[in-house]
Amino acid sequence: MGLALLLALPFAAAQPAGDPSPLQFHDTAEETRFHALTAELRCVMCQNQSLADSHAQIAQDMRREVLELMRQGRSDAQVKQFLVERYGEFVLYRPALERHTWLLWFGPAGVLLAGAAVVWRIVRRRAAGQARDDAGPGANGDEEQEW
Repeated sequence: MGLALLLALPFAAAQPAGDPSPLQFHDTAEETRFHALTAELRCVMCQNQSLADSHAQIAQDMRREVLELMRQGRSDAQVKQFLVERYGEFVLYRPALERHTWLLWFGPAGVLLAGAAVVWRIVRRRAAGQARDDAGPGANGDEEQEW
């Protein structure tokens, strides 16, 4: 009996805890708004997947929560604010440009510029070294000694 329970445990844990039935929309306007909103939100578990595309259980729960908030009459901004308060700025694909999100917005450009500066310095050093080598022996006043 105990062995059968232990063997069945992984299968029981794999079943979704929430309601597996698909969401039902009142009309096409509600469905269109829902899909647009969930495409702008990130699944908190599936790092680079939108809420609309994720199959994680938490994404299903979040989608149901978004629909419920919409039906309560909240605007898109209010729904996003609710999710940010609950899960943090990470839930937004496009977080607000504020002081604490500058790194999110400008960090990639800074890394790209730093990489370009490093490449530029390497190319200049090699070009300067090549120019000295092309000038030949004794061109800069040093006599080359052969042994």
